[in-house]
Amino acid sequence: MAQMLAQRPACRGVQSRRRAAFQPAAPSGRTCFSRQTHVAAQSSSRKGTPEPPPEPEPESLTAKAAQLAAEVVASPLFYLAAGLLAVGLVSQTGENEAAIFIFAALPITALTALSKSDVGKEVQAQLEAKLPELQAEAEATRAAHEAARLRSQWFGADRPRLAGPLGAAAHLTGEMAGDAGFDPLGLSQQPESFARFREAELLHARWAMLGAIGVVVPEALAIGGVDLGEPVWWKVGAAKLQSDLELNWGGIKGFRIAGGQGIGLIAACQAVLMGGPEYARYVGIRSLEPVGVFLPGDQNYPGGTPFDPLNYAGDADGFVDQTVREIKNGRLAMVAMAGFFAQAAATRQGPVQNLLDFVADPGAHNIFTVLSRGA
Repeated sequence: MAQMLAQRPACRGVQSRRRAAFQPAAPSGRTCFSRQTHVAAQSSSRKGTPEPPPEPEPESLTAKAAQLAAEVVASPLFYLAAGLLAVGLVSQTGENEAAIFIFAALPITALTALSKSDVGKEVQAQLEAKLPELQAEAEATRAAHEAARLRSQWFGADRPRLAGPLGAAAHLTGEMAGDAGFDPLGLSQQPESFARFREAELLHARWAMLGAIGVVVPEALAIGGVDLGEPVWWKVGAAKLQSDLELNWGGIKGFRIAGGQGIGLIAACQAVLMGGPEYARYVGIRSLEPVGVFLPGDQNYPGGTPFDPLNYAGDADGFVDQTVREIKNGRLAMVAMAGFFAQAAATRQGPVQNLLDFVADPGAHNIFTVLSRGA
């Protein structure tokens, strides 16, 4: 009897080895175990459980300092602070051409040197270890922004559009900030073209907002009695080419980097100052990772410490509203710059002087009288 029991299969329903060979394996939770087998399996499972990954090594003080320096140098605010520092240095050392060019090239040179150094490699390795966590946080932020767009009145099918056929472009579905349905030429029907035009529009809008301020503020200060050299925006280049004019702000002679130099050095400084940011924009959103800087956004709204130090992106609804305000004001600024160009060509004056003349005598200084004089 014992011998017969010993020869019985361990699981009920399995009659022979041959039959078992032609039957599919039972699902994992349905296999029949004896108590001893179950205990042994549990023990084996515990032994086979992978151990948790080791804790990452703490960042060295040098790596932390290098990453902080990279974030500072990558930030647009750095250029303001560096400009003020350069002002002081130029004031102390005089306008030496070599020194001015070195000051202008310092940001991109410092970032490149950091990325190639051993410290830079350590910073990059530590960032790569954190990337999964950082990318998960970035995905959560993007999801929150998408949910905010669905709630916003400025997005989706019910968003405000231009009246009539001007706002009836069917391929514009309200996914982008400032989408009023306007595309009469169908330039954005292809997704690739749409993305490229959108990036170009944002780029020019941001430059136009800066440019409009740069046009109006110097002229207004000069009218108020501040000596700036040549305050009218469209005359500055000609003045630099035709004379030894020095450009300064508020009468502070050192408040410029290449103000007393020729147009060639100014162009060279602009090339090296803008070369780094433009190359980073060309490379894409991951361009600063070699120096340990992670940008959680996208090409148009990179975010992170360099571009969003106050973390506006953390408020999803506020961030979405800000994108709408930005593009609206940027479009107004582009129109304003076009108006500045036209005013300069027609009146040979700056926009602030045009405004003052109009306020003083609207009948004698308006678009119709200007055009009639030109005719």
